[in-house]
Amino acid sequence: MLKVDNLSVAFGQSMAVNGINFSLEGNQILGIVGESGSGKSVTSLSIMGLLPKNARITNGSIWFEPPGCIPVNLVGINPEQHRQLRGKSIAMIFQEPHTCLNPSMRCGVQLVEALELHAGLKGKPAVKQCLSLLSEMQLPDPETISRSYPHQLSGGQKQRVMIAMALAGKPKLLIADEPTTALDVTVQKGILELLLSLRNRYGMGIIFISHDLSVVEQVADRVLVMRNGMMVEEGKAEDILQKPQHPYTRELIGFRREIYSPGNSSKTRNEGGGVVFSVNSLTVRYEKSNRLSAGKAKNQIRAVSNVSFSIHEGETLGLVGESGSGKSTIGRTLLRLIGNYSGQIAYKGKPLNGFTTQQLKEFRREVQLIFQDPYSSLNPRLTIGQALVEPVVVHGLAGKNEAKSRVLELLDRVKLPADSFYRFPHEFSGGQRQRLVIARALTLQPKVLICDEIISALDIAIQVQILNLLEELKRDFNLTYLFISHDLGVVRHISNRVIVLKEGTIDEEGPAEAIFAQPKSTYTKTLIAAMPQLLA
Repeated sequence: MLKVDNLSVAFGQSMAVNGINFSLEGNQILGIVGESGSGKSVTSLSIMGLLPKNARITNGSIWFEPPGCIPVNLVGINPEQHRQLRGKSIAMIFQEPHTCLNPSMRCGVQLVEALELHAGLKGKPAVKQCLSLLSEMQLPDPETISRSYPHQLSGGQKQRVMIAMALAGKPKLLIADEPTTALDVTVQKGILELLLSLRNRYGMGIIFISHDLSVVEQVADRVLVMRNGMMVEEGKAEDILQKPQHPYTRELIGFRREIYSPGNSSKTRNEGGGVVFSVNSLTVRYEKSNRLSAGKAKNQIRAVSNVSFSIHEGETLGLVGESGSGKSTIGRTLLRLIGNYSGQIAYKGKPLNGFTTQQLKEFRREVQLIFQDPYSSLNPRLTIGQALVEPVVVHGLAGKNEAKSRVLELLDRVKLPADSFYRFPHEFSGGQRQRLVIARALTLQPKVLICDEIISALDIAIQVQILNLLEELKRDFNLTYLFISHDLGVVRHISNRVIVLKEGTIDEEGPAEAIFAQPKSTYTKTLIAAMPQLLA
């Protein structure tokens, strides 16, 4: 169906893809794996004819030959010819559905639009097929989903809507670019099972792009490993993943084992540490109002319900659960970013809602938040030096010269070069930006770091580096962590204790190894069962 021969793609003078070769048959799934910048997505965009204007294919061919059709070289056709193939013959599922779905249009309208464009359906037949596709995606109540706007759906639901749109024209080739990266393990498992069932039902060829080897192992028939724009090795999935020949592939598998093998964690905790946070019967409600229904009663959504726990000095408490379980709400309530709650929260024995202005300023210095997306939490108009010096000066910890020296020292501690001080956020990779926001949090010499999904979108190699950095900083600065994540393997690796959340309540709590070795609740067992299995 697809044959890529000696494909090379350049951005200016820089080669993003350099001489790669692979083929794909119908009813086959090819997994393409590699770190960020390895050329995975550029390869897929070349096939789709969606390369940015500053990129060009410098060499090679992409022959596409669906059953019963005349072969066509996708490199040699014009944009209009490529557009005729997109949707009908070749479709793509992108990593972030919330950026691909139009926020101002209902999901059903967007899907009907795709059906009108690619399947030639109009009116009632298009609406009927829309609901049929949503049902095929195993979405609950397709009519409600159809009437919903993207922001009203969960991440997994949005991804299924995107898959439905991709299937609107019944394509022969489907490209899935990191479709499960930021999803919970149970949702991820559902998406993978859905893709396998669609492959079997329609006989499609699927290119599945991911940096997660254990996810690729679950779906791929063949695997292509890429690094720095070049092929490392390619072959049957079981051969590549069970008996890798190239040192780089073995290194990727080794990183996976380092995080996910039981007992491989390097947890540290200062014995005898006092209670830093004490939470008793915490309940947080959100008001859901309809702006078009002024004066009508507002609905309340209970995000967290009657939750009690404590965090001890020097420990890492892992907070896990699916999207909507209340993880981030708890973190932000502890930070006093959410003030409307019932129950009691005490920091070092003092009620959080009773702080004086001076106590609150000190609290803001001692408890820092590291966000999931470092790029959106850094001001693109400020250099790194400006962004990191500012909080030190604002809190009166040092003058500008001394603050600069402190920042340069911290940049070195998070293993970034000194010239990072003068650069802007867009000049760094995702892993480097995550190190930058960790450094920014440390500028105020905090006692507690709340880490909210800080490595969920990073490559496995970068994940290992960040986790090892966190452990090193914890030992050196006597830090306490609240580590929020949907990745159970990562939580097991770094946490002393774990709290499992389900629908805003605590489902299970205990030492990390005990939770994973002998889970007591059915829900925790389900989460652990849904984890991708460790590569043999």
